[in-house]
Amino acid sequence: MKGRIVVLDHLEGREAAALIVDGRLEDLLVDPADDAPVPGAIYRAIADRPMKGQGGMFVKLPGGETGFLRQVSGLAPGRPVLVQVTGAAEPGKAVPVTTRLLFKGRYGIVTPDAPGLNISRRIQDEDLRAALQPLAEAVMEGADARLGLILRSASALAEEDEIGEELMDLRNLAQSVLADLEGGPELLVDGAGAWTAAWRDWADPPPDEVAEGEGAFAAHGVAELVDDLLSPLVRLPGGASMTIEPTRALVAVDVNTGADTSPAASLKANIAAARDLPRQLRLRGLGGQIVVDFAPMPKRDRTPLEQSLRAVFKGEAAETSLAGWTTLGLFELVRKRDRLPLAEVLGRTP
Repeated sequence: MKGRIVVLDHLEGREAAALIVDGRLEDLLVDPADDAPVPGAIYRAIADRPMKGQGGMFVKLPGGETGFLRQVSGLAPGRPVLVQVTGAAEPGKAVPVTTRLLFKGRYGIVTPDAPGLNISRRIQDEDLRAALQPLAEAVMEGADARLGLILRSASALAEEDEIGEELMDLRNLAQSVLADLEGGPELLVDGAGAWTAAWRDWADPPPDEVAEGEGAFAAHGVAELVDDLLSPLVRLPGGASMTIEPTRALVAVDVNTGADTSPAASLKANIAAARDLPRQLRLRGLGGQIVVDFAPMPKRDRTPLEQSLRAVFKGEAAETSLAGWTTLGLFELVRKRDRLPLAEVLGRTP
């Protein structure tokens, strides 16, 4: 099954979207079951109390939810503040939020408090960039001076009228939200659902096929691929494997060479695990502190393994920090929790 396919259907009765590239599941989005704050949602919150020593502040959200805002300066308790959810909250912890709002569309992003017009560097055709510049200027003419605009790479593939209509809607929404500071905690902009996020974020490169509707997942084998994600075991080439087990404190990953005991087996298995690790974490919705117990190998082989890790995590949307090796020979990294764990969303135990 070659090509880039976007599949829209339902899982457990909720909207879900799958991105399949050359037969391999690359991304999966599933709407959460409850009304928990969704990444991207924008709220009018009320500043509550500062967290001494952490440089942040708790804020009150609707429905009794609590958000945590980092790097607060000059915000007094009791004052309203506009915040956007940046990731999924761990059980029993506050929802991570930021005051740096982004209004994302398929073709552009409106950026309050970051004025200026920018065009994605992925659009390299100079004639096309020159044609898009006046379009962006026309959309932002007369807008709030605090607003900026970024044209996304997908705008290279669309008609000007379609781009202009979406960007104007984003601009107007941003201005409306920025002016809505009076009152108590309130949801002002919903976070994107699975289908909306798929259309918005998987548009470039354009899919070769879009399959949507009841039965689309079954036709493309998505259910079986999801079942694989709910198992801790990941099969790797050459009979190797890795086991991914989330705990309350961290995500533990163990790499095994399998039956191959040759001198080169460990490095091969470890590099194969490193190359698939970002995809597995993304699909499983896992983040926070991650500790990898790679198969035993000479210290001289750590350099090519680290190079592989840096290369594969470089293109990830979720912010990831590679902390490096511990004294016990484990490799540590920290990945931003950008979505809820898949097993939690589906109400299953991996």
